[in-house]
Amino acid sequence: MSDEYRADWADKDFYAVLGVKKDATETEIKKAWRKIAKDNHPDTHPGDTERHNRYKVASEANDVVSDPAKRKKYDEFRSMSRGGFGFGGAGGGQGVNFGDLFGGQQGGLGDMFGDLFGTQRRQQARPAARKGADAETTTTIGFTDAVDGVTVSLRLASEAPCATCSGTGGKPGTRPHICPTCEGAGQVINNLGGFSINETCPTCGGRQLVYDEACPTCHGTGRGQSDRVIQARIPAGVNDGQRIRLPRKGGAGSNGGPAGDLYVTVRVSPHRIFGRKASNLTIDVPVAFDEAALGAEIKIPTLGGAPVTLKIPAGTPTGRTFRVRGKGVPGKDGVRGDLLATVQVQVPAHLDEATRAAVEAYRTATADKPLRANLFEEA
Repeated sequence: MSDEYRADWADKDFYAVLGVKKDATETEIKKAWRKIAKDNHPDTHPGDTERHNRYKVASEANDVVSDPAKRKKYDEFRSMSRGGFGFGGAGGGQGVNFGDLFGGQQGGLGDMFGDLFGTQRRQQARPAARKGADAETTTTIGFTDAVDGVTVSLRLASEAPCATCSGTGGKPGTRPHICPTCEGAGQVINNLGGFSINETCPTCGGRQLVYDEACPTCHGTGRGQSDRVIQARIPAGVNDGQRIRLPRKGGAGSNGGPAGDLYVTVRVSPHRIFGRKASNLTIDVPVAFDEAALGAEIKIPTLGGAPVTLKIPAGTPTGRTFRVRGKGVPGKDGVRGDLLATVQVQVPAHLDEATRAAVEAYRTATADKPLRANLFEEA
């Protein structure tokens, strides 16, 4: 703690802050503090910065003057500071060296004020802001929506401030009181032997106030379930089974903390014609025997666009794949993959007389060129 900070404490009149006299009784101090807390508590006046500051200053004052030991040390310090102890060394010898005053020998003023104000800071620490819980959900979208991106509505059930008591934990209509366990600090000090730590008050749950009757809905926890609908943007190019993180769309935070995140697992419905490999779309293209043998130009569909012409060279075998550039799935960089068209040569199930005669003539013409001769010889 710096010298300047101690001097600042010395200049504060805690009795004036609470509106009581210096010789006020403990009962008078407690009554004054409760009235200020009731009129200015952040939970009962959300958004009112002036009242919040008033509450904070009064809480600071109450922590000192409501404790007999601290109050005695505070009064002694105030008496000494008004009696001629300076705080800068200036003034023709009237000042006292601040390092000697507060950092001197064992058992001096440094120990006294370290105990007085160090303890106060620990007790008056506001509960730490906590991020809300993360949430999980699953949504199913169409194949085309997965390629192009889509905004979907998601219905979520997540933890939120209780709707009945607005998160206070008290039954509506009942009056709040300063928590007797933490005395309105929201935290307590747990002594672990060699050291101590601040913990959320088990009585008020960090809310600093308690009620005569607990909320019948949340039973005093201040938390409840919220059913809500949010709009979530699913990016273009999402894969089936991909998990997407949506920041601040999860459960509500506490003590001013941010909301948690929402994780959405995306399921993609299959397409009747198209398939997908990474950023490429795939399609099987049926080709007639004569088109594969003699060559042809055929039109094939694209996803969400105009058909394109595919040139089939003469002698194309079944299973051969052709690449159509830029007709696939957009990647993270915005560049689209390709459309992979695989030829499937079709054999007619029924032949009329003219077609059969033509095929038999073809067989006769190629009888001296058996396709499997070399294969059988090697076997």
